[in-house]
Amino acid sequence: MCKLFACPGPRWAKIVKTATSNGLHWSVRQRSLPLNSLQKSGEEEGEGEGDLLLPRQHSARSDRYLSLLWKLSIGGRGVTEVTPRRSWGWLFGGGGGECRSSSLLPSVATSSACAGKMGRESLNRYACKLVVFISVIGFLWNLFIVFFIFNGDNTTEQKLDLWDDPSSRGYRPCVQPSSNYSRPSEEATRFLVATCNGGLNQMRAGICDMVAVARILNITLVLPELDKKSFWQDDSTFADLFDAEYFIDSLRGDINIVRKLPPGFSKAPRCRKSFRSWAHVWYYETEIVPLLEQCQILRATKTDSRLANNDLPLDIQKLRCRAQFDALRFAKPIRELGETLVRRLRARGPFLALHLRYEKDMLAFSGCNHGLNKSQAEELRQIRLRTAHWSEKEIDSEAERINGRCPLTPEEVSLMLEAMEFPRNTTIYIAAGEIYGGQQKLTPLRQRFPNIIRKNDIATPEELALFRGHGTQLAALDYMVAVESNVFIATYAGHMAQAVEGHRRYNGHRKTITPDRKTLVALFEDYYAQDISFEQLKEMVYLAHLDRQGGPRERFIDTVPGSRGKDRYRSEKPFYANPLPECLCRVPDRQQADFA
Repeated sequence: MCKLFACPGPRWAKIVKTATSNGLHWSVRQRSLPLNSLQKSGEEEGEGEGDLLLPRQHSARSDRYLSLLWKLSIGGRGVTEVTPRRSWGWLFGGGGGECRSSSLLPSVATSSACAGKMGRESLNRYACKLVVFISVIGFLWNLFIVFFIFNGDNTTEQKLDLWDDPSSRGYRPCVQPSSNYSRPSEEATRFLVATCNGGLNQMRAGICDMVAVARILNITLVLPELDKKSFWQDDSTFADLFDAEYFIDSLRGDINIVRKLPPGFSKAPRCRKSFRSWAHVWYYETEIVPLLEQCQILRATKTDSRLANNDLPLDIQKLRCRAQFDALRFAKPIRELGETLVRRLRARGPFLALHLRYEKDMLAFSGCNHGLNKSQAEELRQIRLRTAHWSEKEIDSEAERINGRCPLTPEEVSLMLEAMEFPRNTTIYIAAGEIYGGQQKLTPLRQRFPNIIRKNDIATPEELALFRGHGTQLAALDYMVAVESNVFIATYAGHMAQAVEGHRRYNGHRKTITPDRKTLVALFEDYYAQDISFEQLKEMVYLAHLDRQGGPRERFIDTVPGSRGKDRYRSEKPFYANPLPECLCRVPDRQQADFA
């Protein structure tokens, strides 16, 4: 059978028919009616149009499936009615001329055919039916074409579905500055000294934000200092991790950068400031520029999330992209070994990079202990209590998991990949640090997918010797492999997941599957309870991830409606995770050569 994205009619018909055979009838009478407003009918209520009739013993599970169907098929499409039991009499002369639209026939979903139903009595009924009839014929013709295109060899279809990138729809990087973009002044009299905080990818984002801040303030940037006090206790310098000379040269037309403060400024007046989170240009111009009248050296004590994701000048956003995706490349030893690892993996065929964020620091921070024993859960709790800058100390692990805020466990990842129909012999590169619980915790994943590979498996001890004891440099190797993999999947939306996702979007929208953790946890619980079969699990996992493959979508879509203040900023898609539309443009083929 063809996949749903190519052939929605039969697949939806199959799902609805299954629901009907289980005694499930559901319909929506009004346009854009949210699922939670559907009326459940019990013994005291009669069955009627607009009611949601569910088997009493399976009501919770049925609600969950309907929620998923609503989200994937009809949510927000302005559906007049959806029902598996339909009559075609209204189209061919019977049924009183009722007009209904359905997710089974997307091309008929909104049509002037419903005008008579909505009170436009002046519309000729037969002309109305003719319009809908032509739409139906067009839809059936599309189905006919799709059937013959996609119902070929199943192996070929699966291979294309698994490893092919989503269509980039002509989007390409467009990061050149505007015509009125000026070069920085040659005179360096004021300096920005930044101290990065966090892990590798948090520091990467912070460094690029400091580049933009230096441009906004028109001051010289001193190569940022890296965090040496974080969980990894890594003493790497900027030059150990990144190609400092390339970084300085690449941004020469944007800002002035020096390796260290000139000798004559060792006793210059200094200011110390923690910039506001998610700040806009006006904040720096009105609150920080006046500080520069009092001091020549401005020290920024934090660098993460110091610029807003949205509503910044276009040239500033493009500068952030040039810094992140071009100027900030890794140091030569890291690049060389990273490229070697990628070549060795590609020699095995297509491979999947899995950011298995099941590490001690993440589990302690998130408060997630599902699948751990009591002593492990207590160890994580003690870490959380000892870490002063983590505000949440007592966390309900199960509530976090049910709401999709926990990293997937190795066992859940193995079930997800199997449900996505990845072959058993798939090469999976684990792009992560030490898995909490050791090799034993990886057993469920290895049982389903034995071809699990880590850095130590494809790099010699001599090759890795230079990086021992430097967690950020080892993380940089994982970053390079993840960006170049055929498929990338992250089990938690942390800093690395977001950075790699954005880099893969910038590189042509490489296939990046973002797990819907909340939906997956609910489905896994039903599967473990034997309420659904594995075939049903596969169907629902597939549906839940149709639009989570890394294809082009504007960043603004992901902001939670109605959120304000810091809650709004936290709900926004990070700029570096998806630089569309500012840094990715739809460009005709003949013009692509003019874009960086």
